[in-house]
Amino acid sequence: MVNTLNVSQYNGSPPPDSEDGDHSIDGGPLYPPSDVLEILSAGEDAITLWTKSCIRDVQNMSMDNADVAALIGTALSQGRYTNSQWCVAKSGGAWVACDAYSVTREEWIGHAHKYMDIEYYVKFAINRSGKLILTVSCHGSRG
Repeated sequence: MVNTLNVSQYNGSPPPDSEDGDHSIDGGPLYPPSDVLEILSAGEDAITLWTKSCIRDVQNMSMDNADVAALIGTALSQGRYTNSQWCVAKSGGAWVACDAYSVTREEWIGHAHKYMDIEYYVKFAINRSGKLILTVSCHGSRG
């Protein structure tokens, strides 16, 4: 059975077919940055890492929820909106309508002994109650 449950604050309907295919949502960003920043002001408890791949990527970058919240805040204020799309955490699971951003930060890279520009990608949604940021993706450049 196909699950079309939307647990995000966005009122649209998830794709009825499956996880395969184009799940773009036109007209984004879906969530005003001011709304996202207000939720983030509640601190790290306002962040939920919603997918296994997001949890893994955040752990691999030695980040925690506070770091992810800061990164989303930086992406909203200094980054670039990329697109909006429907995302699902696992096959047959609930859907969320996400906004995706990229942002470049200058960071000290110990192995290189210098500061370097690091590009990050974040994809997130506001949950239905408006109290949590569901982080679907958070990783460095994969190119």
